[in-house]
Amino acid sequence: MGRLRFPAIASAPVSELPEHVFAVDGDVAVPTELARGPWSPDAMHGSPPATLLARYLERHDVGGPTFPVRFTVELMRPVPLRPLRVTCETVRGGKKLQLLQGSLFDGDVEVCRATLLRFRETAVDEAPHAGVRHIAPMVRDQDPTRVDTLRPGWVVGIGFWSAMELERTDPRGEHPGPSGMWLRLRRPIVEGEEPTPFQRVTAAADFGNAIAASFGQGRYACINADLTITLHRLPEGEWVGLEPSIFPEPHGIGVSESILYDDAGRIGLGVQNVLIDEIAR
Repeated sequence: MGRLRFPAIASAPVSELPEHVFAVDGDVAVPTELARGPWSPDAMHGSPPATLLARYLERHDVGGPTFPVRFTVELMRPVPLRPLRVTCETVRGGKKLQLLQGSLFDGDVEVCRATLLRFRETAVDEAPHAGVRHIAPMVRDQDPTRVDTLRPGWVVGIGFWSAMELERTDPRGEHPGPSGMWLRLRRPIVEGEEPTPFQRVTAAADFGNAIAASFGQGRYACINADLTITLHRLPEGEWVGLEPSIFPEPHGIGVSESILYDDAGRIGLGVQNVLIDEIAR
């Protein structure tokens, strides 16, 4: 155990994948196959709608604070793999902090909602020294996205996992429990746009529960209904590291926590509330 098992994505060479996850025209976002999730051929993975809303809220300019300190996504129902309408609003403006909210609509039905708390940045002459903690370095496999086992019930083919490059810190599963992982977007979220550091974090953080769920593989699904990311700095470079933990309880509810990293060290934390459900056979 202790290894993440992904759907069979190696059958689709990178050259054959769509060039982006979404095409955007104003407040309408049209997904490609790269937005697909593992549980249904017609529904998205959690990361694409989360990162899409991060993109819109990051661009929502009301002046003042710009640093994203807390981003919370509510996956209110399965997000369909079809065009979605995006809305953004300022809940609270200010010089020191701002609270923004965005939503995705399938027709008139709200399917996903996110809030973004932004702080102002200012120079601090004598900032307190924080303890430095590092995730294990990447161990490159010959084929880092190659799968050797499928989880029952998962969709096979192209999905959001295909848009990510994945590097395990424990590729042989030699240590018990969840394995850390480094993730990098290899396709932009929006057509023609280079992913921002904030988008790279949101795209990676939603994988935490899947990486951490090393228990009951083949019998239980560990499905998150939300994602909260807190950041004290943005990542440098394209890779985001996750050091996950999961705390499942006998009543079928759990919490997944992922410490987030870049090459220089810790950047923040991702938390997901998860529903542990037996897989239908």
